[in-house]
Amino acid sequence: MPIYGLTITQRSISSRALIYKALNARSISRLFPNRSYSFASTMSISKQTEVEKSPTTKDMATSPYYNQGITLSEASRAKLGLRGYLPSAVESLEKQKERALIMLRSKKTSLDKYIFLAHLRNTNTHLFYKLTCDELEEIAPLIYTPTVGEACLNYSNIYPFLAPPGSSDGLYLTLNDLPNIEEIIRNYRPITGQSGGFSPEIAVISDGSRILGLGDLGVNGMGIPIGKLQLYVAGAGIDPRKTLPILLDLGTNNKKYLEDPLYVGLKQTRPDEDTFYSAVDKVLAGLHTVYPDLLIQFEDWSSEHAFGLLNKYKNKILTFNDDIQGTGAVILSGLMNAIRKVESESKVAPKDHRIVFYGAGSAAVGVATQIQEYFQTEYNMTEDEAKKVFWLVDSKGMITQDRGDKLANHKVYYARDDNNGKQFKELTDIVDYVKPTVLIGLSSSTGAFNSKVLSRLAELNKQPIVFPLSNPASQAECTFEQAMESTNNSVVFASGTAFPPYTDPKTGEIHVPGQGNNMYIFPGLGLGAVLAHPKLISNSMIYSAAKALANSLTPEERGQGWLYPSLKRIRAVSADVAAAVCETACQENLARSQIITNLKTHDEIVKHVTANMWSPTQDTAADTRQDVYQEANS
Repeated sequence: MPIYGLTITQRSISSRALIYKALNARSISRLFPNRSYSFASTMSISKQTEVEKSPTTKDMATSPYYNQGITLSEASRAKLGLRGYLPSAVESLEKQKERALIMLRSKKTSLDKYIFLAHLRNTNTHLFYKLTCDELEEIAPLIYTPTVGEACLNYSNIYPFLAPPGSSDGLYLTLNDLPNIEEIIRNYRPITGQSGGFSPEIAVISDGSRILGLGDLGVNGMGIPIGKLQLYVAGAGIDPRKTLPILLDLGTNNKKYLEDPLYVGLKQTRPDEDTFYSAVDKVLAGLHTVYPDLLIQFEDWSSEHAFGLLNKYKNKILTFNDDIQGTGAVILSGLMNAIRKVESESKVAPKDHRIVFYGAGSAAVGVATQIQEYFQTEYNMTEDEAKKVFWLVDSKGMITQDRGDKLANHKVYYARDDNNGKQFKELTDIVDYVKPTVLIGLSSSTGAFNSKVLSRLAELNKQPIVFPLSNPASQAECTFEQAMESTNNSVVFASGTAFPPYTDPKTGEIHVPGQGNNMYIFPGLGLGAVLAHPKLISNSMIYSAAKALANSLTPEERGQGWLYPSLKRIRAVSADVAAAVCETACQENLARSQIITNLKTHDEIVKHVTANMWSPTQDTAADTRQDVYQEANS
């Protein structure tokens, strides 16, 4: 938080300091007596050349963050020169949320609700996140999967209506921008009143080449970085002013968009490999020149590029790929609990599992890699023993070394060499051959887990584990209802998208499906990385995050057979995940935050993590601003 050339790096200092004129350290201590700061260790000279400015009257009326609508008291309106800007009523944030919820629920389609919520976020940040945090189970599917898929498909049509004029939803970069990349990044200031003070902590970047299961959407994929960062805020309390959505527009190979007169992206095909990697190199170099401590999350890149970029940068900069590592961690967590469940109830030993992946892209291989690490770590299996637990299936069938086609690099490791020349294409034949205990779908093949496949699994297993993980819902391999009906309610189930509960028509019993939502992992992982400030995000940190999630269920949740905790507890879950990341970073001597390394116990770290979560009620109350002025002027 730059204040007259000084940066307070302790995240728990409230950004109310932005609202009043710059104060010295002594004044800050007087204003926030219940918070402790070590100014010698937490203040450094700001790298910004401009002095951060207090929000002006215009900022308070128009900035999405500083705009508080009619929550401002009469006295504050007078003090700020805002009389006449607002109706006479003075309402609480809770009352404003009530009105917003009524309007949201009056919208007829999910896309209309998405547009409403986007406009709300771009006009009143605090109200948007108050609504999102309080009603997360209702809002999350509207701001991310499954609705974000529809929003991306229509992004060029809805883009002008997502925000008021002059408000930016994210940073758009193209090949043509590369010669001036640092200047463009420095000039991007999304929130008025933050001149010289924009200092993002987390960026989510995509090139739109593989959006969910929808393919190459080009610039229309911007909905993904935006959506992810909204979940960082709601799920882990990342300050929304410290988020940076980025779409690297390198063109598109989607003929539909190249011929669409309303498409808002570059109308050219994607570049060759050398040009691609050179462009990404320059963008990342520019980002780290301007923001050296920035955590960069790669999201929805084509499989080959996703692995290529992760392998190139994971040991060089603070980065991770959520499709590979985040998906792997969240599915590993659910599978840990599923394996515990069937071991306890059906006496299936962990080492006896046989896992079929239907789909062999970056997400599938990422998941398999982390599950393999789990078997090796927890059950002392050798690498070769753990590797042989998996059978991967792509569009050509079961992946084997002697199938006769050239395998993509990321598929080679799990190609089977013990098939004795047998090749299988149909999933029903593969199930008969492998006799799997676990079936995981990451294929975007709607209905691939049909009743024949599911019924056969139920014949083979007392409690078949089925994870249809493809997003959005229209791409899922099966629904929860189909899985329950085809297995006589015996399935242990988790999906990648939300499905409604299933009511047993015979007993009336309600069964709630698990959802392997990456939201359980990446917000806490990101927050932990921001607080510990490690040199890199290690495989051990990802594994620790998955294990912390698996262990975060309450006794009540386990008693109901759940594989994942309630989303209503997402902040507490994210705190556990973030703390696990911080602890592992310290154990590996990767943490560079002196504050984190000085904390001695798990409980101290959890308390510190929780204290550094941004809240929708932070910096909102009219009397907060009034008190600040009174204190500053006393």
